[in-house]
Amino acid sequence: MAPSMSTTAQNWRLEHDADGIAWLVFDRAGTSTNTLSAAVLEELSAIVSELAAAPPKGLVIRSGKDNGFIAGADIEDFERVKTVDDAVAIVKRGWDVFNQLAAAPFPTLALVKGFCLGGGLELALACRYRVVVDEPGTRLGLPEVMLGIVPGWGGIRRLPRVAGAPAALDMLLTGRTIDARRAKKLGIADECVPPRIMMNTARGVLAAAATPRRVSFPLSLTLNPFVRPIIAAQARKQVQARARREHYPAPYAILDIWVKHDGDALGPAPSDPASIAHLIQTPTAMNLIRVFRLQERLKAFGRDDASKAQHVHVVGAGTMGGDIAAWCALRGLTVTLQDQTAERLKPAMQRAGTLFADRLRDPRRVRDAFDRLVPDVAGDGVARADVIIEAIFENLDAKRTLFTALEAKAKPTALLATNTSSIPLEQIGAPLKDPGRLIGLHFFNPVAKMMLVEIVHGTNTRDDLVLRACAFTRLIDKLPLPVKSAPGFLVNRILAPYLMEAMRCVDEGISPETVDEAALAFGMPVGPIELADTVGLDICLAVGKMLDPAAEPPKKLAELTTAGKLGKKTKRGFYDWSTGKPTKAAPGAVPAGLADRLIRPYVAEAQAALADGIVADADLVDAGAIFGTGFAPFRGGPLHYAASSGASSPSASIAPN
Repeated sequence: MAPSMSTTAQNWRLEHDADGIAWLVFDRAGTSTNTLSAAVLEELSAIVSELAAAPPKGLVIRSGKDNGFIAGADIEDFERVKTVDDAVAIVKRGWDVFNQLAAAPFPTLALVKGFCLGGGLELALACRYRVVVDEPGTRLGLPEVMLGIVPGWGGIRRLPRVAGAPAALDMLLTGRTIDARRAKKLGIADECVPPRIMMNTARGVLAAAATPRRVSFPLSLTLNPFVRPIIAAQARKQVQARARREHYPAPYAILDIWVKHDGDALGPAPSDPASIAHLIQTPTAMNLIRVFRLQERLKAFGRDDASKAQHVHVVGAGTMGGDIAAWCALRGLTVTLQDQTAERLKPAMQRAGTLFADRLRDPRRVRDAFDRLVPDVAGDGVARADVIIEAIFENLDAKRTLFTALEAKAKPTALLATNTSSIPLEQIGAPLKDPGRLIGLHFFNPVAKMMLVEIVHGTNTRDDLVLRACAFTRLIDKLPLPVKSAPGFLVNRILAPYLMEAMRCVDEGISPETVDEAALAFGMPVGPIELADTVGLDICLAVGKMLDPAAEPPKKLAELTTAGKLGKKTKRGFYDWSTGKPTKAAPGAVPAGLADRLIRPYVAEAQAALADGIVADADLVDAGAIFGTGFAPFRGGPLHYAASSGASSPSASIAPN
């Protein structure tokens, strides 16, 4: 039955239908995405109070935006924080309003379609029931930990109560999101339904007035106050393996708040490292909020381009080409994957199967993804493709020959892209009838984990193609970064001196493990020697020679490459990768100044790349470094870190943490 009797606030629209159900539609004014600002929360509180005076049979809260439910708190509120009291006030406001919603004298239901993140999920958890819509865009999560803060509006308390501690802590401590079906399986959602019946399902759930879901008896034991410290200790060990407390205090604070304060983020005293007062004053929180802003800026590239690719053709089924093809199929596109023989396609299809099974966790969805990934030895897909990506070996003549053939077969409107990691576009595109058609789409290894894609534009590349390439990159849920065609582009250019310096340290007798430990202590997510093995030592050698032809390569690098020990892909490099992971000895004592020595050339090259105009500004250099090389996110990027630490020139000292 259609809602009627509507009343409207600035950001909320309240409707009452003939069945006595109130429908509260959240449509924040002046924005394309729903976020929870102070004004939004104040209006919500007033509406809940109004309804409490004359209780409806039930209240359904849903989004008035097409793109999702609620993206979380308004990050601008945090950016305006000037004092500790300001930060605490933000947390208290949301905590109080959601407690008010949870205590409402009428049934409440969150109807979740699309993203439901941070404060959005905390609002949904404060409702008595939750119905989630089963579609690809529906994702639920509490990503606050990735901003260096904690879910302060009830998420730490309520999520374990509906999902049990193990699953809840996994979401809280990693910021990982889940889809609608997973939410139903974990008990976070009461129902998971297709869009066509979501409204009727919401009515039905309220009409049934079932007892709110509770965790099973075994999981209820994980909430016992005497058991919590044991579970938290196990979780803390897992966190320590990923992040050090001095670098990322938020996950440790979440555990303390859950164990000691039953999820009340306002519980810790201001002097407690787990308190809001402490966390908000750490550089980590401000820098991670900066990283969020950088990510949003990259997402904005290409939004003005309305064209959407449907068919991608990838030439080259090696590690990069095969994984690019699999990722595009995972994201819903039809993909044809070409190589010289069916035998060469087989490993790529096997890796695709692993990716699909890991990400989709549903045999039907895995089957559908495989249906979208079509082996194509003959290259028949070229003529139909909207985007054609070359990912063959790094040889200029081979790439020129291939693109000449592709240009003749491709649709005039097709995007011709190369995944070259080092060769300037002007050289590759020289034989083409229309060199302006060629653009670079430089993905990073491993494709499924690295979010950045460099959008490489040469002197001949048409401007409209940059927009189209950025739009395609967003379509497959990656982050586009426009860069100028120049040796190494941005990421490889700033990464190479760092890796070369690390390998020269090994030449001098410092163990690879010790070199990696110095970088980890600085805050890098992976050490430079392990990273070089992952990238491929042959690629490291080639990029190093291209960027500095006169320099002698590190001796150990040259030896390993000559011996065919190229790192992870050959099971042996600086480390033994026989098990799929590097086998490492214990690191030695890290020499004083080693981290400084490793990071200084990284920063110097970042400054040089900015001066050469490889990207538009310093923030984009930092974005490329963080999302393309993993530069310690909590430091805000190499240029930001250098400026904030006083290391504004290559010769300045950069003190490790």
